[in-house]
Amino acid sequence: MELELKGKVVVITGSSKGIGFAAAKQFLLEGAKVAICSRHPEELKKAEEELKEYGEVYSQTADVTKEEETYEFAENVYRHFGRLDCWVNNVGAAASKVGDEYTYDQIEWITKICFHSVVYGCQAAFRYMKDTGGAIVNISSLAARCGTVGRSTLYGPLKSAVVGLSTTFAGEYAAYGIRVNAVLPGFTITPKVKETIPKEELDKNAEGTLLQRAASPEEIAKPIVFLCSNGASYITATSLEISGGRSVVLNPCYSYDLKNSRLS
Repeated sequence: MELELKGKVVVITGSSKGIGFAAAKQFLLEGAKVAICSRHPEELKKAEEELKEYGEVYSQTADVTKEEETYEFAENVYRHFGRLDCWVNNVGAAASKVGDEYTYDQIEWITKICFHSVVYGCQAAFRYMKDTGGAIVNISSLAARCGTVGRSTLYGPLKSAVVGLSTTFAGEYAAYGIRVNAVLPGFTITPKVKETIPKEELDKNAEGTLLQRAASPEEIAKPIVFLCSNGASYITATSLEISGGRSVVLNPCYSYDLKNSRLS
């Protein structure tokens, strides 16, 4: 399939590593030009150097939980490339409770990261797409469907809000030829996941999927690229779950057990 992304300009927030970095690489491989940002200058510089092997990259240190920095980033991307065709809102994080309760500061912090950043990103994209059309993909999470209790109680509800926001903006931007969709990744082996989640817990989570494993960042990145492409020209206001079939049946090991019994 020809995705027709050659020469298109794609913005990906939170793209110095993990899913954002993998998506940037995939867009470059399709011939697109990519703009990346991160709050961490050293990580961003390293990512830019690696990605430049595959195509044209613009990078800028920016905190997209702050509206002025988001809009400034978008303006600089537009000035640099002369156009803006796709925007991927990839920033997100979880926060654990202190004891049994969240503090005001924690609630404010995670809401800014998981929700405010998406609002600002969509609005920034609209400024430069309303005359030419384009595509926006918001990275939600499987936690929008399956709540994650304990470690990240607020993460799931905020990611659910991202799904609702995507549908709402899809309705508001439709007349301008702008499609807005959400992606719901399941457990993905990103650098952050490797740092924070024990292998035993990852293995247990994998057992709950039909595919019996976690995803690689590339497996999430490729559907993101597709949703931004002309191959998805009639897809908007849609939420695409990429979870390996996590928590969809009560006995995900059934087919494996049956297959093994027939082979024995």
